[in-house]
Amino acid sequence: MAETVVKNERVLQAYEGFVKHMKAFLDEQQFNHEEYTNFVHWADRLGKSGEIPLFLDVFVESYVLEAKYKDSPGTEPSLLGPYYEENSPELEGSKVVIPQRADEAGDKMKFFGNVSSVNGPIGKTKVEWWQDDADGLYSNYDSDAPDFNLRGQFYTDENGDFEVESIVPIPYQIPTSGPTGEFTFAAGYHAYRPAHIHIKFDHEGHETLITQVFFEGDIWLETDVASGVRSSLTTELRDKGDHKEASLNFVMRTE
Repeated sequence: MAETVVKNERVLQAYEGFVKHMKAFLDEQQFNHEEYTNFVHWADRLGKSGEIPLFLDVFVESYVLEAKYKDSPGTEPSLLGPYYEENSPELEGSKVVIPQRADEAGDKMKFFGNVSSVNGPIGKTKVEWWQDDADGLYSNYDSDAPDFNLRGQFYTDENGDFEVESIVPIPYQIPTSGPTGEFTFAAGYHAYRPAHIHIKFDHEGHETLITQVFFEGDIWLETDVASGVRSSLTTELRDKGDHKEASLNFVMRTE
């Protein structure tokens, strides 16, 4: 007996759209066979290197988010990025110190934020925070720091407010030793991302908000290799003498 196949209309719709636009792209570019073969070999190296998530994070994800949310109310999302790690330390209260080494290098920073809904105030929103260190490296990945260094999760207070003590992140270069770097330089791009904080918000009845915070004056803001910068996610980093301060408010969308 033949096996019954259940067609997924959404998969078929997406595939047919992909083929339609790919045909138009190939007609426009008129690749010769050598160029096509070079692309196939590069794509094979990309897969074997494990860099497909990295490549898509840097060169595709931002456009997916922009297409879906550019006209939506609420805070603009930005890239999840390849350095997110689940199960970061749970911190008590809404005023927290992000886990860090006793001698953590870098400028001290206090960040103040508020989380609300497009429908009004909300409290007790789950916040996940992760960032690079003063060497531009992420714990659990390319840093020799302890696991979950500069990572943590906590909840806002009943008014949606939170406060974080951490260090100022720095710009960093995406990995360039593999096929992603090969493409980056062949296209004439630099490989730098501006300094940023990653933040993820979860609250019942609302879409998960994954976004980033950037800082005015960063030399890479206009040319972020991942095209993840949004003006609405950029804030001032104020010098307070013994530390820096920054703030930004966030608005979640209902499901």
